[in-house]
Amino acid sequence: MKSPLFPPNEEIRLKALKHLNILDTSEEERFDRLTRLARQMFATKFALISFIDKNRQWVKSSSGDNWAENIPRDLSFCGHTILNDSPLIVANADKDPRFFDNPYVTGLPNIKFYAGYPLHHANGSVLGTLSLIDDQPRTFDDDDISSLKDIADLAERELMAMQFTTQDQLTGLLNEQGFWVLSQNSLNMCERLNAPATIAYFDVRGLKSINQLYGLKEGDNALIFFAELLRFGFRESDVIARLDCDRFAVLLNNTPISNTQEILKRFKERVERYSSEKRLPYMLNYHVGVSGVELDGDYDYHSLLNLAKSLASQSKN
Repeated sequence: MKSPLFPPNEEIRLKALKHLNILDTSEEERFDRLTRLARQMFATKFALISFIDKNRQWVKSSSGDNWAENIPRDLSFCGHTILNDSPLIVANADKDPRFFDNPYVTGLPNIKFYAGYPLHHANGSVLGTLSLIDDQPRTFDDDDISSLKDIADLAERELMAMQFTTQDQLTGLLNEQGFWVLSQNSLNMCERLNAPATIAYFDVRGLKSINQLYGLKEGDNALIFFAELLRFGFRESDVIARLDCDRFAVLLNNTPISNTQEILKRFKERVERYSSEKRLPYMLNYHVGVSGVELDGDYDYHSLLNLAKSLASQSKN
């Protein structure tokens, strides 16, 4: 068995995948309809839309019974597919030196045929694949590849829509792109008015455990709940966003950093009180880092956000 290599742009690729906020999210009909279409069109046992994370293949959508949500990256066929812009076709895995002794070939689900088409980010990175899998060898000609590409193009359009919207689809908050644009505009205004500004960066803890213990839907509910608390806990004039899967940020306009301690204390009390009132089976814990700028300081968005991130990370220790 040959484990897949890492693409030369692996760091950029993983960063783009992370910022897409798609990993470990629940089912979505816009992707499910594409895997159903692909499976029906090609009459295969499985059709998948997957994304290749650092150490795993994570399946966003699957059509077919009992397909695993997570697969070790070093065992995945899709890990090979993302190394090129062209499709990967394995007509008979038993006769392919890369896969003949792969445990997914020699045991369940008994993969014999695989066809994978790469799915791209707007920056050109290959984030994942649309793939077909069957337990019988089969041929796959140029017309088949063209049809698979057509469905892959539809999946990429959905990814593109996610990349260029300024709203996080799960929580309704701004996403990273929207936060950057509005925050820098607000910072420019504060600089013109000689007004202070502060960024608070929240790193929510334990989301992976919530997903494992209670399911992805409950993990999504936890993030939605935290977003609602941010809306109630800060002013309408503040800029609030979900930046990554479990990371949020708030830009407090015309607020010196010295005033944030009391604001964050009240917010923490609200989180604890609401968690108890809703009888959640878990506690929404988080780390927070705060950075600020005042008169004659540097009103640069990236500098302030990076400092707040660093301080949140230091608070873990």
